[in-house]
Amino acid sequence: MKQTKTICAFLAFAALASAVFAKPKSNKEEKMSTEEHYTFELPAEVVRTKVHFKNHFGIELAGDLYTPRSAPKKGNAAVAVAGPFGAVKEQASGLYAATMASRGFVALAFDPSFTGESGGEVRYMNSPDINTEDFMAAVDFLSVQKNIDPEKIGIIVMWGWGGMALNTAAIDTRIKATLVSTMYDMSRISANGYFDSADSEEARYEARKSLMAQRTEDFKNGSYKLGGGVVDPLPVDAPQFVKDYHAYYKTPRGYHERSLNSNGGWNVTAGTSLMNTKLLAYSSEIRNAVLVIHGEKAHSRYFGEDAFKNMTAGSKYTANKELLIVPNATHCDLYDGGEGNFIPWDKIESFFKTYVK
Repeated sequence: MKQTKTICAFLAFAALASAVFAKPKSNKEEKMSTEEHYTFELPAEVVRTKVHFKNHFGIELAGDLYTPRSAPKKGNAAVAVAGPFGAVKEQASGLYAATMASRGFVALAFDPSFTGESGGEVRYMNSPDINTEDFMAAVDFLSVQKNIDPEKIGIIVMWGWGGMALNTAAIDTRIKATLVSTMYDMSRISANGYFDSADSEEARYEARKSLMAQRTEDFKNGSYKLGGGVVDPLPVDAPQFVKDYHAYYKTPRGYHERSLNSNGGWNVTAGTSLMNTKLLAYSSEIRNAVLVIHGEKAHSRYFGEDAFKNMTAGSKYTANKELLIVPNATHCDLYDGGEGNFIPWDKIESFFKTYVK
């Protein structure tokens, strides 16, 4: 029992909370951070261009468009990429986009609303509605580019944006293929806790009381209390997956000045809407292709496996759905490959070339 409580405490520290809270930076302060800091090398055969576009809520989103130098002037296939949840486009999503571009796709890595270089006030918030719209806006942007075939568009999403990606795939029929990698279902974890350890009406009621008390406190203070990014320094007895988070977000391997997980984290009240929203409600109605990838040793593996079950159980649209468990890989190994080069790039390329055509 003591070990279980310790693990749950570290889970909260790793993803949502910290003992130290900081005042959120303003949008202006964020943009003053080092803009050319990327955590990966740009392939020589790829061109990166900064772009901006608006979603239907009027929020301006910032992205990096990766284009193969040898790309034809028309008819290219494209993918929009975001994640992990609380990361920025200069981290893992940029790596995925750059790699896909090196394999022949035009790829857009972007910061969802309220994060990174994208607009939206208050900062460090998230919304199942607005963030689903962000992915649709990315598809809007790609659809009107002269060098892209609007019938050849897919999306790639990591960690907590994964549930929102499936929510998007359920509504946006323009998306021909979706990859969710090392995903969390953020509505499930917000309402039920890790491993569904708080899945009861009473536990949710207590969580709601705490959130509402924090809303009142934030309103009084005129600022928003941060929940904390990845715990730092690491406790001696931290579970391995917390060490994995730290090794990515808090070291030169993956640290970025604008990344919530690398710094002060989301607002404490950021997950309020997710508690009342079930992102996977219509996932069984997704007609287009979906590939779910998770690490064999990932603490979050159950999210990917259950999401796959939700999509396929009782569904007519199962032939183009696939679950891939990567042997020996942990959660963070699928951010940048880790020490074992765990990202199955050939499989990802083959998946998109099969369905985004």
